Amino acid sequence: MPARPMQRRTIHVLPFPREDETLRCQAAELLVEAFPHENGWPTLALALEEVDEALAPGRCCLAALDQDGQLLGWVAAMPGYRGRVWELHPLVVRATARGHGIGRDLTGALERTLAMKNALALWVGTDDDRGETSLAGVELYPEPLEHLRQLCAPTSHPLGFYLRVGFALSGVVPDANGRGLHGILLSRRLG
Repeated sequence: MPARPMQRRTIHVLPFPREDETLRCQAAELLVEAFPHENGWPTLALALEEVDEALAPGRCCLAALDQDGQLLGWVAAMPGYRGRVWELHPLVVRATARGHGIGRDLTGALERTLAMKNALALWVGTDDDRGETSLAGVELYPEPLEHLRQLCAPTSHPLGFYLRVGFALSGVVPDANGRGLHGILLSRRLG
């Protein structure tokens, strides 16, 4: 029998409780579930390292919890450019909770939190490490941005999500994940 879709329940987005070991482990499990490939977090140990980095002082990390306190998703960001520009990394939502606005809630809360810190912009890299977009396998030089103008991606790729929540294409990192597997950069103004 197929899984029933999650009904929209009360979701609380709050600063990630740094001392909550249960939520820390759930956060790592979500990374492994969502990004099990070699360029992601194929092991729980690697995922726990990523969670600990996201929870480090000076970073921003938010959690989306349901009414029972279960972690549905989380997002983190790190400052750059003297705190004026932050990098969103990572954003992950439990597979059974996707498509219910949790990613949108998390990114919106992150944007508001960073704007209160006087950040001016937020950027994210969404890699094409599995060859899913129209850039896959394409030689981008000598005009990388020409290829970026014609970018297409399947709905399963995160690119569409980031465009829907207000990010704009802002660059490409050729061969970031190997020959022909490029990094796609998006950004948005805050405040």
